[in-house]
Amino acid sequence: MNNKELQFAYKVKLALDANLDNLSDDTLQNLAAARRVALARKKHVPMTVRVEQPVFAGAFGGTMSSDKSSWLGRLGVMLPLLAGIILFAGIYQHENAKRVDDLAEIDAAVLSDELPLSAYLDHGFNAFLAEKGE
Repeated sequence: MNNKELQFAYKVKLALDANLDNLSDDTLQNLAAARRVALARKKHVPMTVRVEQPVFAGAFGGTMSSDKSSWLGRLGVMLPLLAGIILFAGIYQHENAKRVDDLAEIDAAVLSDELPLSAYLDHGFNAFLAEKGE
């Protein structure tokens, strides 16, 4: 329906609604009977509903109908997820080992140095080391 038809239908609806209270009882009964006849003549067409299984885009061309393809589709999702978990665990282990090595190197340097440990607690000495390192 175009815009003019919708406007006309809306105007007709408003006009009918405005005069609804002014209808006589005979007219209301005739309208009710006509409604019952129309409902009785209405064709009952069985409704078919198509429900599609949601799938990931691009997985087997967008269709996953058989059990084998469903299993492969799940495997296609799980493999990258598993690879990501292994990758992140490897990165965490590497960074943790690197941090432990750095701390061990600092501890070895402190223990092998001739300065007393109280010198490292002095804030002025830390500033001196920071300037010397730059």
